[in-house]
Amino acid sequence: MLIDFSTMKPAEAYFIMTQSVIPRPIAWVLSENDGGDYNLAPFSYFNAVASDPPTIVFSVGMQQDGGAKDTTINLGKRPRFTVNIASVEQLPVLNQTSATLPYGESEVDANAVKLAKVEGFDMPRVADSKIALLCERYHVQKVGNRDQMLFFGEIKSVYVADDCVETTDKGRLRILAEQVRPLARLGAGEYAGFGELLFAKRPA
Repeated sequence: MLIDFSTMKPAEAYFIMTQSVIPRPIAWVLSENDGGDYNLAPFSYFNAVASDPPTIVFSVGMQQDGGAKDTTINLGKRPRFTVNIASVEQLPVLNQTSATLPYGESEVDANAVKLAKVEGFDMPRVADSKIALLCERYHVQKVGNRDQMLFFGEIKSVYVADDCVETTDKGRLRILAEQVRPLARLGAGEYAGFGELLFAKRPA
C-alpha cells in the first residue's frame, strides 16, 4: 500500500506520520511560567542532533485555536529548560500533563508532580525521572505551514540516577537503559515500554 501525502489534510498526515516514525523518544519539557511556577508537557517530535555543542531538538505545534503553546511562550521569554526522560512507570502522569490548561496554570501543581533542585542549574527536574537533560535555548526555527516551532537546546549537563549508571572496564560511563526503562511514543494513544535489550557490535 502506498500512502500519498499530497491527497491528505495535515491532520491526516500527522496521524500516519506518528504511526510510521516509530518508536519515538519523548521530551517531557519543564519550563518556567511567568508567575514562577512550572509548565510540564510531553513532545514526541524529539531527538539528539549534535555533539559539539551537545544539542537536542524538539518540535512544538500550535494550539487548536491557532495560538502558541505554553512551552513556546515560556521558552521565548526564558532560555533555560529541562528535558526529562520518562520511564514506563510514569506514563499515567505524563499522559495527564498533555492536557490543555489555561496559560499560567501549572501541570506540575495540577498533577502533584514532585520536582527536585539541580546543583549548578537554575531549573529543577522531575524528581523521579531517571534522566534529565539540563538545557539552554540555542536556536529557534519556524517550519511548515502552521508555524511549527523547532527548539534547539544546548545540553549544559545531564542528571542520571545513581542506579542507572556504571563505569566500564575502559573507564567510560555507561547509562543502563534497562534500569531507566524509557517510555517511547507510537501512534494515537499507543506507547511502548522497554522490551528486550539487543546488542550488535559495530563492524570495523
